[in-house]
Amino acid sequence: MMKFYDVGYNLLSNNRSKELFSLRKKTFKDRLDWIVNCENSMEFDEYDSHHTTYIFGVYQDYIICSLRFIETKYPNMISCGEFNAYFNNKITLPAGNYVEASRLFIDKERVRTLDLRQQPISSILFLSMINFARNFGYQGIYAIVSHAMRIIFQRSGLDVSVVERGCSEKNKNIYLVYMPLDDDNQHRMIERITHQAFLSGNPLDSWPLSFPISEKRADQL
Repeated sequence: MMKFYDVGYNLLSNNRSKELFSLRKKTFKDRLDWIVNCENSMEFDEYDSHHTTYIFGVYQDYIICSLRFIETKYPNMISCGEFNAYFNNKITLPAGNYVEASRLFIDKERVRTLDLRQQPISSILFLSMINFARNFGYQGIYAIVSHAMRIIFQRSGLDVSVVERGCSEKNKNIYLVYMPLDDDNQHRMIERITHQAFLSGNPLDSWPLSFPISEKRADQL
């Protein structure tokens, strides 16, 4: 069983925080070569604080995927102007009960090592974002994403709208996107996951979320 759940920054154990920040360093510094703060082989910044909630996808007690949520009423990467230099217009987020998503990753090495390549991990992670935000009554999710991540969103069937388009320091397109939390977006992801994987009746519209890991996809049974 793969489990998706949320943990607040203040409730992170030392072992789990070291694991998370080490995986983030491996993803965002070593693999993607982003300009990020690293120390002691871990990646973290000032937005990892008591205002932060982490989403974890865990299998056999290993973090497989994760992302960071911050309510937009608190300091976050978008509102504090971390990306303003990459957009023609200054980015402002609307007032309301929204969350900002950042540091989203799936650890490819662990997916391969634990034989999870046939599982719809990205789709389940996107659904977990929706389920979490709906469970806590948020209005929607904002994020800055790369062109590659936008394509992954589109291929998953997720309804994500582009608010602004910019250009990164590597001369690559980046986007401020908005993810609605309506029933249609949730049901679209559930249908896609159900089609891709064999399920044993576990509800996928709940939070926290549990996903049974099968050896074969539904189209192979």
